[in-house]
Amino acid sequence: MNSIISDSAIQNLFTEARTQNAWLPKPVDPAVLRRLYELVRMGPTSMNCQPMRLVFLTSASHKQRLVPALSPGNVEKTQRAPVTVIVAYDTRFYDNFQTIWHRPEARDNFTGNEPLARTTAFRNGSIQGGYLLLAARALGLDCGPMSGFDIAKVDAEFFPEGRWAADFLCNLGYGDYSKVLGRQRRLDFDEACMVL
Repeated sequence: MNSIISDSAIQNLFTEARTQNAWLPKPVDPAVLRRLYELVRMGPTSMNCQPMRLVFLTSASHKQRLVPALSPGNVEKTQRAPVTVIVAYDTRFYDNFQTIWHRPEARDNFTGNEPLARTTAFRNGSIQGGYLLLAARALGLDCGPMSGFDIAKVDAEFFPEGRWAADFLCNLGYGDYSKVLGRQRRLDFDEACMVL
């Protein structure tokens, strides 16, 4: 079951893949977005909590609602991207435990403990967001994740009821590799890791 994937797959997911800031005018088929979620949902989360929620913005009018929340440097590339995803998390993810966890009573750990629920939702939603990037690359899409935006404005515009909360944004589509920036330095193992 745990076989090593091919070098070409590793290149597509990690070593040759690049963050995209410019996009080709090629739409993303809605069926690809469905397939993307089908892959992402299979990644592990603690207690199978699955708090990530996705809002796929595919039309200019819906992306325009996002513009007031974006940092100036993120406006044009977001407007040109075929898809912009609001990667969010459900603060009441535990309401699904009856159908997604073998011990439904685990819900009680979160119902009276809002800090624990929010921390669990944010952490696991972010983990699932990482799966989203890798699954998108596995399906031939390019990604442009962004944190340059006003979360409160996005939440007010898209999640006014307060149950879902934005984590980060990610443009998806088919990148223009002629405009990719040079790869920035990555930290070496000894700078970022300890083996104890």
